[in-house]
Amino acid sequence: MPGTNLTRDEAAARATLLDVTSYVVDLDLTGATSADQSTFASVTTLEFTCRQPGSSTFADLVAPSVREITLNGRSLDPATAYADSRIALDDLEATNTLVVTADCAYSNTGEGLHRFVDPADDRVYLYSQFEVPDARRVFTTFEQPDLKSVFTFNVTAPAEWVVVSNAATPEPTPVSDGVAVWSFPTTKKMSTYITAIVAGEYHGEFDTYEGKFGSIPLGHYCRQSLKEHMDTAELVKLTKQSFAFFEEQFDYPYPFGKYDQLYVPEYNAGAMENAGCVTLRDEYLPRSRQARSFFEFRASVITHEMAHMWFGDLVTMKWWDDLWLNESFAEWACYWCEANATEFDDAWTGFANARKQTGYRADQLPSTHPIAADNVDLHAVEVNFDMITYAKGASVLKQLVAWVGIDPFLEGLRAYFREWEYGNPEFKDLLATLEKSSGRELQGWAQEWLQTAGVNTLTPRFELDADGAYSSFSVEQSAHPDWPTLRRHRLGIGLYDEVGGRLVRRDYVEIDVEGASTDVAELVGVTQPALLLLNDEDHAYAKIRLDERSMATAISALSTFDDSLPRALIWGAAWDMTRDGEMRTRDWVDLVLANIGAETDAWAVTRIPASTALSVAFYSDPANRDALSAQWESGLRELLLAAEPGSDHQLTFARSYAGAARSDAALDELIGLLDGSFVVEGLEIDQDMRWGLITALARSGRFGDAEIDAELEVDKTISGMEQAAAARASQPTPEAKEAAWNAILDPTTPNETAREISFSIFRFGQEDVLEPYLEKFLTASETLVDVLGFHKASTVLEYGFPKALGSAATLARLDEWLADNNAPKQAQRYIGEARADIARALAAQAHDRS
Repeated sequence: MPGTNLTRDEAAARATLLDVTSYVVDLDLTGATSADQSTFASVTTLEFTCRQPGSSTFADLVAPSVREITLNGRSLDPATAYADSRIALDDLEATNTLVVTADCAYSNTGEGLHRFVDPADDRVYLYSQFEVPDARRVFTTFEQPDLKSVFTFNVTAPAEWVVVSNAATPEPTPVSDGVAVWSFPTTKKMSTYITAIVAGEYHGEFDTYEGKFGSIPLGHYCRQSLKEHMDTAELVKLTKQSFAFFEEQFDYPYPFGKYDQLYVPEYNAGAMENAGCVTLRDEYLPRSRQARSFFEFRASVITHEMAHMWFGDLVTMKWWDDLWLNESFAEWACYWCEANATEFDDAWTGFANARKQTGYRADQLPSTHPIAADNVDLHAVEVNFDMITYAKGASVLKQLVAWVGIDPFLEGLRAYFREWEYGNPEFKDLLATLEKSSGRELQGWAQEWLQTAGVNTLTPRFELDADGAYSSFSVEQSAHPDWPTLRRHRLGIGLYDEVGGRLVRRDYVEIDVEGASTDVAELVGVTQPALLLLNDEDHAYAKIRLDERSMATAISALSTFDDSLPRALIWGAAWDMTRDGEMRTRDWVDLVLANIGAETDAWAVTRIPASTALSVAFYSDPANRDALSAQWESGLRELLLAAEPGSDHQLTFARSYAGAARSDAALDELIGLLDGSFVVEGLEIDQDMRWGLITALARSGRFGDAEIDAELEVDKTISGMEQAAAARASQPTPEAKEAAWNAILDPTTPNETAREISFSIFRFGQEDVLEPYLEKFLTASETLVDVLGFHKASTVLEYGFPKALGSAATLARLDEWLADNNAPKQAQRYIGEARADIARALAAQAHDRS
């Protein structure tokens, strides 16, 4: 029984048989305002042709009930024709019309049509999320990317609502008292997964982009209770800058007429590239002060989704095997755009400090896989949709651009868009275009980079002559034995000297590294610098190591680099060494406390303290952990008090200090920040800061339900409810853990609330109350996917594992479970990752004892 799964072979057979002429989708959403209405009426009229009349196929639909099915005027009995989320279609004609009337279900998971009631004002908001295979939860489809078609949506809804879709929003037509219908124009040709419906009492603001190819109407939408926080002028500026950049670079007009961006609640992802109707999580409209890294990340999301309008929406992969290409390209393009067209001109430094690190981590887990994964079915797609797809893929495309050159790369892209507009090519088609434009052989490059897993480590090897110059120099490449591929790297090497108290680059060479050892003749005879940096300019995707002199220079003078990018590479190398058990955790903490106060990159300022908190709790020698925790707490306090008032540094150090507070004195100061008896000049204790302090105090046992309830009375928003749930889950009591555990296992708990609880329930330092949850987690993992659905289950499985119980005994139990269990592959994957994280932590702890 296929269930909601679909195999690649089934999709290929259906695509060989059919062409889809059009969809007309009629949705009746008038019942969405009723609390007891769980479904909506969906009528789909699907026109398609068949190359082999008389053949059979199936359409896709996930619905609680199907009322009526007709195929070419023949009535099909839903009781027999609709089974296992498929509608059987037999005896097809050359030209076919399928009409299906169904009752589809509203969602609280972000899959299909999500329904949300805002606790701030009881207004109702709906939005769709269809990637990967969830359009079939709203209308009848041929749910695969290569059966593109045009879509006409007719939406009946309360007359006071706003309704937005892929095509321009029409004037609604009244149909009865308080009810209207929005009859949208027919869309351009597109895949089912990028269609969209957003409806509710949304607040909208409008502008127009005037560009190289003409005018594009712009819309920005959010909930009514968030409209004061929608910084529309900034969002419009970013949107216009991105359009100007992409239209110029791609030399192809934006394909979908208008461009709406809708900030929606309880989103299960970051954003979605629905054609002309982009949805984004409304946490990107912050109600409290955020650091620059927050806005830099938001800008990358906005530019990422816009890049998809060309790469993914105009030109779409044939099957999900090439999903990586959609996401990797948009990820690379968003940082490229940010760096060249927005105020975030150091975006590639932020990429190195944050996003790329997630790729390195994912690539060293047992679940790593080639970028171009073998997605044999939808279940494989869901499991492989991860930071290999995004962060590693973008890093490798950055390497490809360095390999072929940006101008030939763009020449190939422009030809690709023109040749494949509205079509479904495969990666080999893009590769052929890029080979033609660049003159580079890329088949071998693709084999080693896209079809193999794992990250290489690059290390300098050299000898010095009597005068301190290199008499020999090579770059040594190694790989983990489980993923032994050695790759070609386009690599920069920077030579830095201390000049006037600063680290200044004296020289730079760029080479191609290949195999286990690559001689660098250009450096023979060159005087050894104070610091030699492999992968300077960050073209390559590889871990790097520093020689002994360079490491000593980095530790003593990291903050004196003139440029933030080499600092990011040093931070990354030191963090890799800490995670790999080659640098003691206590030395990493010393490095951070000595240098983070002078760091200028926004992502480094926010990301590195978070990594350090993990290292103190998880990677440090348990015998020295209390002392190191006290050092971390006091060091953050000093950084907080020394930071410039009102600065991002101050904000980050305040949040980090709250997270690190363990001593009575520190916890007393957190209470003082809340009640005003402890004042740090320039630090605003706004609502989100208050919740951070309350959660820290709840985690320590100093605050309980009474204090959380009192704050929730002040902040009766969905954000307040989610943060209150996190604070409750953080309490170190058996009762709090049991209540939190039951909540995340409950399918009615909204996905964002479940996420907050999963992040908070199993805290380091609370091991005494967490002991029962290893077995509870393993037992629950066998049914979580069926009970919660893919997305919510993934959140619990990935973030809700009790890693605080990490020990040799836990490793042994996990090995036993992994060898014999009845859990789905998705659960096995995440538990295998948790096992790897614990093994890594134990190795780091052992090194920290040395």
